[in-house]
Amino acid sequence: MVQLSERPGVKKISSSQDKFIYEIGAMYDAEHRFLEAQQMMWQCCQNNQLKSLIETHIRETEQQIRNLEQVFTTLGQQPQRVTCDAAAGVISDGQKFMLLAADSPKILEQGIAGGQLVVEHLEIACYRCLIKGAEQMGQNQVVQLLQQNLQQVEQTAQKLEQLLPQLLQQAQSGDGKTTAKSR
Repeated sequence: MVQLSERPGVKKISSSQDKFIYEIGAMYDAEHRFLEAQQMMWQCCQNNQLKSLIETHIRETEQQIRNLEQVFTTLGQQPQRVTCDAAAGVISDGQKFMLLAADSPKILEQGIAGGQLVVEHLEIACYRCLIKGAEQMGQNQVVQLLQQNLQQVEQTAQKLEQLLPQLLQQAQSGDGKTTAKSR
């Protein structure tokens, strides 16, 4: 179990507003972590379509961070990162995979796309919850900023879902194994 003393700068949560600010801080941390991870993934990609998708999403993630900073400002708060263990875990799993698949570029790219899709689905769930919280607090400007972020991550997830079958096919044809259809 995590001890509060292990999280310097984090205060106890005693209101819905405190909870919301804590969650925005965790999303702010997650977006920073995901931005760094995307930059690393972009460097490892050879597939132009995947590389372009990641490059576009890097710019979107930078905008999402600015939107979260604006959320903090709207709420009268300074932007503050709260360690997001979920983001750290997803990134750690992705880094481990990238090391294990480093010698197989097509498998690596398939894993990068799948890992990025996991990130997008985590973000979708988080943003939907944050939007509900902002709606309940009557924070319409915050809702708009969070909906902009949600729309971007949903579009990225959709593009990744469309690209994954192609990457899977390329990886299967490139590793010399037969598929179920060819047997």
